[in-house]
Amino acid sequence: MLDHPALILLVFFGTLALNVFLIIKIPKGFFPQQDTGVMMGGMQGPQDMSFYAMRTATEQVVKIIKSDPAVDNVMAFTGGLGATNTGRAFIGLKALNQRPDHVTVDQVITRLRPKLAKVSGAATFLQAIQDIRIGGRSSTSAQYQYTLQADTTAELQQYGPLLLSALKKTPGIQDANTDQQNDGLQALLDYDRPTAARLGLTPQAIDSTLCDAFCQAEVSTIYTELNQYYVVMEVAPKYWQTPAGLKDTYLVPTSGGGSVPLDTVLKYAPSTSPLAVNHTGLFPSVTVGFNLAPGVSLGQAMQKIQAIQQDLGMPSSIHGQPSGTAQAFKASLGSEPYLVITAILAVYLVLGILYESLVHPITILSTLPSASLGAILALFITKTELDIISLIGIILLIGIVKKNAIMMIDFALNAERNEGMNTRDSIFQASMLRFRPILMTTMAALFGAVPLALGTGMGSELRRPLGISIIGGLIVSQVLTLYTTPVIYLFMDNLRLKLQGDKNARLFTATAPAQ
Repeated sequence: MLDHPALILLVFFGTLALNVFLIIKIPKGFFPQQDTGVMMGGMQGPQDMSFYAMRTATEQVVKIIKSDPAVDNVMAFTGGLGATNTGRAFIGLKALNQRPDHVTVDQVITRLRPKLAKVSGAATFLQAIQDIRIGGRSSTSAQYQYTLQADTTAELQQYGPLLLSALKKTPGIQDANTDQQNDGLQALLDYDRPTAARLGLTPQAIDSTLCDAFCQAEVSTIYTELNQYYVVMEVAPKYWQTPAGLKDTYLVPTSGGGSVPLDTVLKYAPSTSPLAVNHTGLFPSVTVGFNLAPGVSLGQAMQKIQAIQQDLGMPSSIHGQPSGTAQAFKASLGSEPYLVITAILAVYLVLGILYESLVHPITILSTLPSASLGAILALFITKTELDIISLIGIILLIGIVKKNAIMMIDFALNAERNEGMNTRDSIFQASMLRFRPILMTTMAALFGAVPLALGTGMGSELRRPLGISIIGGLIVSQVLTLYTTPVIYLFMDNLRLKLQGDKNARLFTATAPAQ
C-alpha cells in the first residue's frame, strides 16, 4: 500500500464522500421504540357525549383489552384530559417470555386496533410507554405531535380538520387524532322576565331550581363512626339524559300557589360551542397527534406532514411546527452536527498539545470517517434508524478508533527522534510491530459491544443501536485504518516539509521500505 499512495488516498476521499451520502439517505429517528411491558391508551368520544355514555364505552374498551392473552391488567378512567368525552387507560403486559408466541408490544397494539375500532361511541389510541420520553404533550393520545398556530380560531376551525383528515389517509401514519373540540353542544336558557314576575318567579328561584335539578348539589353530610357520606341531590337519571328533561321541570312561586312548568317562562335552543380553546404560548392552536407504522421513521413522517401542509395551501397566518416529542426530535437534528464537530475539535486540541504539532492530529483524526462509515452501514444492514442512541455510539467510536493511529504514530515518532529512522521506515515498522496490540484492543471493544447488539428482554431496544453502531464502526475502521493511516502519515509529513520550503520533499513517494 505504501507503494500506491495515490490509490489509498482515493479510497480515503471515497470514504468521506460515501459518509455524506449515507448520512443523508439513512432514516432518522429520535429514540428507539421500546417494549417496556406497559401501554397507555387514550379514548376520545363525540363532543356531545355525556359522562355516563363515555363510561359505558370505557367499560367496553377495557373488556376488549383484557381479552388479549398478552395483557396482564388494565386500569381506565374517564375525563382524563379535562373533558367528559375523553378517557385514559393504562395496560400492563405479561413478561415477554410469558406472552403467547412472545409477541412484542407493537404486535399487541396491531391486533387490538381493529377490535377497538368496533367500539361505538369512542375511538381508542394505544401507544407503548417508553423509558425515555421527552417533550410529550398530554393533549393528544399519541406519541408524536404537530401543532398549528393562528391569529384567530376561525382559521384553525377550517384547516385543523383538513390536516387531521389528510393524516388519516397518509401511509405510515397511524392513530391520528386532535385536541380540537369545537363542536360541543350547549343550550342558552332565555327566560321571560315579565311573565316570570307575573307568576311570582324571581331569577334566583329559577337558578336555584335548575341547580338543584342538574348541578348535583351537596345538601347534607352523614357522619358515622369511621366514615362520612355526602348526600347529593339531583333529578332521576332519565330526566337529565337529554335537554327534553327541562320540559318536565316545574317551578314553585315564592308567593305560593301551584307549580309552574319551566317552559312557560323559559325558551332555549341548542347550539355548538368549543369544549376548549387550546393555546400554545399566546396564540390559539390545534395539536394533531400521531403514531408511526412499523418501518417508518420520524424523519420520514415529518417530511410527509410538511408536504401535506403545503398541499392544503394554508395561509401565511397559520404556522405549523412539530411539538412535544417531535419538536425535541427536530431540535436534536439541528444540534447533532455541532455536537460531532465539537467532539472532533476537542480531540484535535488535545492531540495537538500532546504531539506539539498541527499535522499529526489530522492524521489521527483521518481514522474517523471509516468508523462512521462502518456504523452507518451496520445501521442500514440491520434496518435501524440513526437516532440519539446510535449517535452516542458514533461519538464513542471517536475515542475508540483513533487509538489505532495513535499506536502507530507514537512508535513512528519515537523511532524518528531516537533511532534516526526516516519517515517511511519508521511508519512501516510501526505498522508491523503495532498490529497485534491494535487488533487485540479492537477485538476486545468489539466483543464487549456484542451483548448490547444481541441482548433481548424488556427495554433492550434502547441499547441495541449502541451496540450495532460500535460493532460496525470497529470492523470497517479496523480494515481500512491499517492501510490508510501509514499513507496519510507520509503524505502529511511530506506536506509539512513542502510548506517549510524543502524542495526535495514530494507529496507522493514510492521508495521501498528498509528491511
